[in-house]
Amino acid sequence: MTSSKGEWLDWLKAMIMAFIFAVLIRAIVLTPIVVEGPSMLPNLMDGDQLLVNKLSYKLGKPERFDIIVFHATKDRDYIKRVIGLPGEHIAYQNNVLYVNGEPVQEPFDREITYNFALEDISGFYQKIPDRHVLVLGDNRTNSTDSRMIGLVSYDQIVGEAKLIYWPFNRFRYIQY
Repeated sequence: MTSSKGEWLDWLKAMIMAFIFAVLIRAIVLTPIVVEGPSMLPNLMDGDQLLVNKLSYKLGKPERFDIIVFHATKDRDYIKRVIGLPGEHIAYQNNVLYVNGEPVQEPFDREITYNFALEDISGFYQKIPDRHVLVLGDNRTNSTDSRMIGLVSYDQIVGEAKLIYWPFNRFRYIQY
């Protein structure tokens, strides 16, 4: 009888350790998110379930075309693509991205982007301030992004979307 009691305690300890480990991983390293709405079409679909790497920007900085999750409001997180980085001037003219006056090719599928410049968004900036990024949804005609909500502070960023894990037929590592 004591050997079964000892075995039961070993299992209980193992389950408690697994639970603690899972909570720590989620709190520090990875967190799941579900894409809601059409703003990232055609690359991310409504209902896609992703893993977000929370360490990406604790160890480095956002890069152009990263897909990030950030706190848009106290109660809501958004998922968008980084287009502009600190110190840059961003503009779109005739569906072409210009960074500091130079055209930049966007290496992913996206919808048409109507003409706008950094000065047109909230804050009337000439350049993106330190520790801020300009974000856009890939579905540019149906996205609440920096054109409406302004620039995103590094402090608002949860992490970088790295993997679609569900639905399984869309399972893939996210590059762009």
